[in-house]
Amino acid sequence: MYAFTFERPAAQADAVKLAKAGGKPLAGGQTLLASMKLRLASPEQLVDLGAVKELAGIRKDGNSLVIGAMTRHADVAESQDVQAAIPALAALADGIGDKQVRAMGTIGGSLANNDPAADYPAAALALGATIVTTEREISADDYFQGLFATALEEGELITAVRFPIPRRAAYMKFRQPASLFALIGVFVAQTDGGVRVAVTGGGNGVFRHAALEQALGKSFTPEAAAGVSTDAGELNGDLHGSAEYRAHLVGVMAQRAVAKALA
Repeated sequence: MYAFTFERPAAQADAVKLAKAGGKPLAGGQTLLASMKLRLASPEQLVDLGAVKELAGIRKDGNSLVIGAMTRHADVAESQDVQAAIPALAALADGIGDKQVRAMGTIGGSLANNDPAADYPAAALALGATIVTTEREISADDYFQGLFATALEEGELITAVRFPIPRRAAYMKFRQPASLFALIGVFVAQTDGGVRVAVTGGGNGVFRHAALEQALGKSFTPEAAAGVSTDAGELNGDLHGSAEYRAHLVGVMAQRAVAKALA
Protein backbone atom coordinates (compact mmCIF):
# COMPACT_ATOMS: atom_id res chain seq x y z
CA MET A 1 0.00 0.00 0.00
CA TYR A 2 1.10 3.59 -0.51
CA ALA A 3 0.55 6.64 1.71
CA PHE A 4 -2.89 8.21 1.88
CA THR A 5 -4.99 9.97 4.48
CA PHE A 6 -8.06 8.36 6.01
CA GLU A 7 -11.17 10.20 7.19
CA ARG A 8 -14.22 8.69 8.88
CA PRO A 9 -16.90 11.38 9.20
CA ALA A 10 -19.97 10.73 11.35
CA ALA A 11 -22.29 13.20 9.59
CA GLN A 12 -23.42 13.35 5.98
CA ALA A 13 -22.57 17.04 5.71
CA ASP A 14 -18.97 16.36 6.69
CA ALA A 15 -18.74 13.48 4.22
CA VAL A 16 -20.00 15.71 1.42
CA LYS A 17 -17.50 18.42 2.31
CA LEU A 18 -14.62 15.94 2.18
CA ALA A 19 -15.84 14.41 -1.09
CA LYS A 20 -16.16 17.80 -2.74
CA ALA A 21 -12.60 18.58 -1.63
CA GLY A 22 -11.37 15.56 -3.56
CA GLY A 23 -11.66 12.71 -1.05
CA LYS A 24 -12.51 9.28 -2.49
CA PRO A 25 -15.68 7.85 -0.88
CA LEU A 26 -15.28 4.37 0.63
CA ALA A 27 -18.70 2.73 0.73
CA GLY A 28 -17.74 -0.87 1.40
CA GLY A 29 -14.37 -1.30 -0.20
CA GLN A 30 -15.08 -4.51 -2.08
CA THR A 31 -13.87 -2.95 -5.34
CA LEU A 32 -11.90 0.11 -4.30
CA LEU A 33 -9.54 -1.58 -1.83
CA ALA A 34 -8.77 -4.38 -4.27
CA SER A 35 -8.06 -1.79 -6.97
CA MET A 36 -5.72 0.05 -4.62
CA LYS A 37 -3.82 -3.13 -3.82
CA LEU A 38 -3.32 -3.73 -7.55
CA ARG A 39 -2.28 -0.07 -8.05
CA LEU A 40 -5.23 0.47 -10.36
CA ALA A 41 -6.44 3.28 -8.09
CA SER A 42 -4.37 5.64 -6.00
CA PRO A 43 -6.54 8.11 -4.08
CA GLU A 44 -4.72 10.53 -1.84
CA GLN A 45 -7.56 10.54 0.69
CA LEU A 46 -10.20 7.97 1.60
CA VAL A 47 -13.51 9.08 3.09
CA ASP A 48 -15.05 6.11 4.90
CA LEU A 49 -18.85 6.49 4.93
CA GLY A 50 -19.37 3.60 7.36
CA ALA A 51 -19.98 5.82 10.38
CA VAL A 52 -22.64 8.00 8.70
CA LYS A 53 -25.68 6.30 10.22
CA GLU A 54 -28.19 8.43 8.29
CA LEU A 55 -27.02 6.77 5.06
CA ALA A 56 -28.14 3.28 6.13
CA GLY A 57 -31.54 1.74 6.70
CA ILE A 58 -34.60 0.33 4.93
CA ARG A 59 -38.13 1.73 5.06
CA LYS A 60 -41.38 1.46 3.16
CA ASP A 61 -42.67 4.78 1.83
CA GLY A 62 -46.10 4.46 0.25
CA ASN A 63 -45.75 2.17 -2.75
CA SER A 64 -41.97 2.36 -2.71
CA LEU A 65 -39.12 0.82 -0.79
CA VAL A 66 -36.35 3.22 0.20
CA ILE A 67 -32.92 1.73 0.93
CA GLY A 68 -30.08 3.84 2.31
CA ALA A 69 -26.89 3.89 0.28
CA MET A 70 -24.76 2.40 3.07
CA THR A 71 -27.10 -0.55 3.65
CA ARG A 72 -25.13 -3.79 3.39
CA HIS A 73 -26.08 -6.52 0.93
CA ALA A 74 -26.70 -8.90 3.83
CA ASP A 75 -29.14 -6.46 5.42
CA VAL A 76 -31.09 -6.13 2.17
CA ALA A 77 -31.21 -9.92 1.83
CA GLU A 78 -32.40 -10.45 5.40
CA SER A 79 -34.85 -7.53 5.62
CA GLN A 80 -38.43 -8.61 6.19
CA ASP A 81 -39.61 -5.39 4.52
CA VAL A 82 -37.67 -6.20 1.36
CA GLN A 83 -38.72 -9.84 1.40
CA ALA A 84 -42.37 -8.81 1.68
CA ALA A 85 -42.37 -5.92 -0.80
CA ILE A 86 -39.82 -6.97 -3.44
CA PRO A 87 -38.68 -10.55 -2.77
CA ALA A 88 -36.71 -10.52 -6.02
CA LEU A 89 -34.50 -7.77 -4.62
CA ALA A 90 -33.86 -9.71 -1.41
CA ALA A 91 -32.95 -12.81 -3.44
CA LEU A 92 -30.63 -10.77 -5.66
CA ALA A 93 -28.80 -9.36 -2.63
CA ASP A 94 -28.46 -12.86 -1.16
CA GLY A 95 -26.74 -14.02 -4.33
CA ILE A 96 -24.04 -11.34 -4.45
CA GLY A 97 -20.51 -12.66 -3.98
CA ASP A 98 -19.89 -14.62 -0.78
CA LYS A 99 -20.72 -14.01 2.89
CA GLN A 100 -17.76 -11.70 3.38
CA VAL A 101 -18.73 -9.55 0.41
CA ARG A 102 -22.37 -9.41 1.51
CA ALA A 103 -21.30 -8.41 5.02
CA MET A 104 -19.24 -5.44 3.79
CA GLY A 105 -20.51 -4.40 0.36
CA THR A 106 -23.24 -1.74 0.09
CA ILE A 107 -25.96 -0.98 -2.41
CA GLY A 108 -24.74 2.58 -2.87
CA GLY A 109 -21.19 1.42 -3.47
CA SER A 110 -22.34 -1.06 -6.10
CA LEU A 111 -24.42 1.52 -7.96
CA ALA A 112 -21.70 4.18 -7.77
CA ASN A 113 -19.12 1.75 -9.15
CA ASN A 114 -21.48 0.42 -11.86
CA ASP A 115 -19.52 -2.70 -12.73
CA PRO A 116 -20.85 -4.03 -16.07
CA ALA A 117 -21.53 -7.43 -14.48
CA ALA A 118 -22.94 -6.24 -11.13
CA ASP A 119 -26.38 -7.30 -9.93
CA TYR A 120 -27.88 -4.17 -8.34
CA PRO A 121 -27.81 -2.12 -11.57
CA ALA A 122 -30.13 -4.69 -13.16
CA ALA A 123 -32.59 -4.36 -10.28
CA ALA A 124 -32.48 -0.57 -10.31
CA LEU A 125 -33.02 -0.36 -14.06
CA ALA A 126 -35.71 -3.05 -14.30
CA LEU A 127 -37.68 -1.69 -11.35
CA GLY A 128 -37.43 1.91 -12.56
CA ALA A 129 -35.68 2.99 -9.37
CA THR A 130 -34.68 6.53 -8.46
CA ILE A 131 -31.15 7.19 -7.23
CA VAL A 132 -31.27 9.88 -4.56
CA THR A 133 -28.07 11.89 -4.10
CA THR A 134 -26.82 14.79 -2.04
CA GLU A 135 -27.68 17.03 -5.01
CA ARG A 136 -30.75 15.63 -6.77
CA GLU A 137 -32.83 12.61 -7.78
CA ILE A 138 -31.85 10.64 -10.88
CA SER A 139 -34.02 8.07 -12.64
CA ALA A 140 -32.29 4.76 -13.30
CA ASP A 141 -32.86 5.26 -17.04
CA ASP A 142 -30.68 8.38 -16.89
CA TYR A 143 -28.21 7.19 -14.26
CA PHE A 144 -26.33 4.34 -15.95
CA GLN A 145 -24.06 5.62 -18.72
CA GLY A 146 -21.84 2.71 -19.72
CA LEU A 147 -18.72 0.95 -18.46
CA PHE A 148 -18.15 2.09 -14.86
CA ALA A 149 -19.83 5.39 -15.84
CA THR A 150 -22.77 7.05 -14.12
CA ALA A 151 -24.49 10.43 -14.01
CA LEU A 152 -22.83 11.24 -10.66
CA GLU A 153 -20.85 14.48 -10.60
CA GLU A 154 -17.58 14.95 -8.71
CA GLY A 155 -18.27 15.10 -4.98
CA GLU A 156 -21.89 13.94 -5.38
CA LEU A 157 -22.83 11.05 -3.06
CA ILE A 158 -25.69 8.58 -3.29
CA THR A 159 -27.82 8.78 -0.15
CA ALA A 160 -30.60 6.30 -0.95
CA VAL A 161 -32.34 4.31 -3.67
CA ARG A 162 -36.12 4.40 -4.08
CA PHE A 163 -37.59 1.24 -5.61
CA PRO A 164 -41.23 1.27 -6.78
CA ILE A 165 -42.92 -1.94 -5.65
CA PRO A 166 -43.82 -4.03 -8.74
CA ARG A 167 -46.71 -6.42 -9.25
CA ARG A 168 -44.19 -9.21 -9.65
CA ALA A 169 -40.51 -9.49 -10.40
CA ALA A 170 -37.61 -11.94 -10.48
CA TYR A 171 -33.89 -12.04 -11.16
CA MET A 172 -31.92 -14.92 -12.57
CA LYS A 173 -28.22 -14.99 -13.29
CA PHE A 174 -25.69 -17.41 -14.68
CA ARG A 175 -22.71 -16.99 -12.34
CA GLN A 176 -19.11 -16.74 -13.41
CA PRO A 177 -17.85 -19.45 -11.01
CA ALA A 178 -14.70 -17.69 -9.80
CA SER A 179 -15.99 -14.16 -9.16
CA LEU A 180 -19.71 -15.00 -8.74
CA PHE A 181 -20.48 -11.96 -10.89
CA ALA A 182 -23.12 -12.43 -13.56
CA LEU A 183 -21.92 -13.92 -16.83
CA ILE A 184 -25.48 -12.92 -17.73
CA GLY A 185 -28.15 -11.71 -15.34
CA VAL A 186 -31.72 -10.84 -16.31
CA PHE A 187 -34.14 -8.95 -14.06
CA VAL A 188 -37.78 -8.87 -15.16
CA ALA A 189 -40.43 -6.68 -13.53
CA GLN A 190 -44.12 -6.39 -14.25
CA THR A 191 -45.26 -2.96 -13.09
CA ASP A 192 -48.37 -0.82 -13.40
CA GLY A 193 -46.62 0.97 -16.27
CA GLY A 194 -45.69 -2.18 -18.16
CA VAL A 195 -42.89 -4.73 -18.27
CA ARG A 196 -39.25 -3.75 -17.82
CA VAL A 197 -36.33 -6.09 -18.49
CA ALA A 198 -32.71 -5.31 -17.62
CA VAL A 199 -29.66 -7.33 -18.60
CA THR A 200 -26.28 -7.25 -16.85
CA GLY A 201 -23.02 -8.99 -17.69
CA GLY A 202 -23.41 -8.86 -21.44
CA GLY A 203 -22.14 -5.49 -22.57
CA ASN A 204 -20.39 -2.32 -21.51
CA GLY A 205 -23.01 -1.82 -18.83
CA VAL A 206 -26.51 -2.76 -17.78
CA PHE A 207 -29.16 -2.21 -20.46
CA ARG A 208 -32.88 -2.62 -21.05
CA HIS A 209 -33.97 -5.29 -23.53
CA ALA A 210 -36.68 -3.65 -25.64
CA ALA A 211 -37.66 -6.78 -27.58
CA LEU A 212 -38.20 -8.81 -24.41
CA GLU A 213 -40.17 -5.97 -22.85
CA GLN A 214 -42.46 -5.81 -25.88
CA ALA A 215 -43.02 -9.57 -26.02
CA LEU A 216 -43.60 -9.93 -22.27
CA GLY A 217 -45.89 -6.90 -22.28
CA LYS A 218 -48.20 -8.84 -24.59
CA SER A 219 -47.84 -12.15 -22.78
CA PHE A 220 -45.93 -12.44 -19.50
CA THR A 221 -44.95 -16.06 -19.99
CA PRO A 222 -41.72 -18.03 -20.44
CA GLU A 223 -42.94 -19.01 -23.90
CA ALA A 224 -43.10 -15.36 -24.95
CA ALA A 225 -39.55 -14.82 -23.75
CA ALA A 226 -38.40 -17.93 -25.61
CA GLY A 227 -39.56 -16.38 -28.86
CA VAL A 228 -37.21 -13.43 -28.54
CA SER A 229 -33.64 -13.56 -29.82
CA THR A 230 -30.75 -11.35 -28.72
CA ASP A 231 -28.26 -9.90 -31.18
CA ALA A 232 -24.82 -11.28 -30.27
CA GLY A 233 -23.25 -8.36 -32.12
CA GLU A 234 -24.34 -6.05 -29.31
CA LEU A 235 -22.74 -8.17 -26.56
CA ASN A 236 -19.19 -8.72 -25.37
CA GLY A 237 -17.22 -11.93 -25.45
CA ASP A 238 -14.25 -13.00 -23.33
CA LEU A 239 -12.47 -16.10 -22.04
CA HIS A 240 -15.51 -16.92 -19.87
CA GLY A 241 -18.01 -16.93 -22.72
CA SER A 242 -18.45 -15.77 -26.29
CA ALA A 243 -20.92 -13.09 -27.33
CA GLU A 244 -23.04 -15.81 -28.95
CA TYR A 245 -23.09 -17.81 -25.73
CA ARG A 246 -24.09 -14.74 -23.74
CA ALA A 247 -26.87 -13.99 -26.25
CA HIS A 248 -28.20 -17.51 -25.73
CA LEU A 249 -28.01 -17.08 -21.95
CA VAL A 250 -30.10 -13.90 -22.09
CA GLY A 251 -33.02 -15.90 -23.46
CA VAL A 252 -32.56 -18.76 -21.00
CA MET A 253 -32.27 -16.47 -17.95
CA ALA A 254 -35.25 -14.40 -19.12
CA GLN A 255 -37.43 -17.50 -19.39
CA ARG A 256 -36.36 -18.68 -15.93
CA ALA A 257 -36.93 -15.22 -14.44
CA VAL A 258 -40.46 -15.01 -15.81
CA ALA A 259 -41.25 -18.51 -14.55
CA LYS A 260 -39.90 -17.57 -11.12
CA ALA A 261 -41.91 -14.34 -11.07
CA LEU A 262 -45.10 -16.20 -11.92
CA ALA A 263 -44.41 -18.81 -9.25
